Amino acid sequence: MTIEGMNHFTVLTGDVPETVRFYGNVLGLVSGDRPNLDFPGAWLYAKGQAILHIVGGRPPEALRPGVIDHIAFSARGLATTLQTLTAHKVEHVCRRQVGSGVWQVFFFDPNGARVELDFAADESPQA
Repeated sequence: MTIEGMNHFTVLTGDVPETVRFYGNVLGLVSGDRPNLDFPGAWLYAKGQAILHIVGGRPPEALRPGVIDHIAFSARGLATTLQTLTAHKVEHVCRRQVGSGVWQVFFFDPNGARVELDFAADESPQA
């Protein structure tokens, strides 16, 4: 077996529409085709690839983190992203990785999932 890449992440939620709105408004992911599964949910796409699966119908007590610490995306447009997070009142931390200079932005989605966005070192946090 050879691993060729990451296929998708799954986020559990009690509120599918709110979670879809969050990832659409904040990250620009787009809702798309999803098989007719026997539970509520949505698949969110970037560049035609379903990269985030939303699984609904979960009670609040089921929405607790396990051994996975966070999900990370490679991204472009650091300054615009920081403006978008601020406009949507999403608390976030932006820091520069020691050594590589990569910009990392961390925040939580409405379900408590920690999200990391990684931007190239040559991007600027200023508009």
